[in-house]
Amino acid sequence: MSNSSRWSEYRYRRRVQFHEVDGAGIVHFTWFFRYMSEAVHALWRAAGLSVAPPGSDIGFPIVATAFEYRRPLRFEDEFEVRIRVVEMKKSTLRYACVISRGRERIATGSLTIVCVRKQPDRPLKAISIPPDIAGRFRAAPDPHFTKEPRQ
Repeated sequence: MSNSSRWSEYRYRRRVQFHEVDGAGIVHFTWFFRYMSEAVHALWRAAGLSVAPPGSDIGFPIVATAFEYRRPLRFEDEFEVRIRVVEMKKSTLRYACVISRGRERIATGSLTIVCVRKQPDRPLKAISIPPDIAGRFRAAPDPHFTKEPRQ
């Protein structure tokens, strides 16, 4: 598979739902992790894959995640979640995330998943990402991806 047919980035549009806001009328911080996860799943679907195909003996649990918040999102706000594969190792994929409303940066985050073998009555074991999955993605490191744009 050529590099041009491998996915490194995806943009996911969304609107804040009422049940996502807290008593102050802003999105509760925990929802940002869900937005990032939704964007990762959308990236995998765009690449023709599922992060959790039924009956598979491998899985991709999250092993690290973080967010930095700059501005709030409110009920009915339309926003974009931009997800990028910034690092791909033997058994892990690391993503960077930017959540924005128009040109305004709302939050930046990161997420790392690890490929594991799932076996009944056994602990999860990290394994190499299968070539048919790894071949669908391309790491695109960019030190400026999550940085604030210059004014």
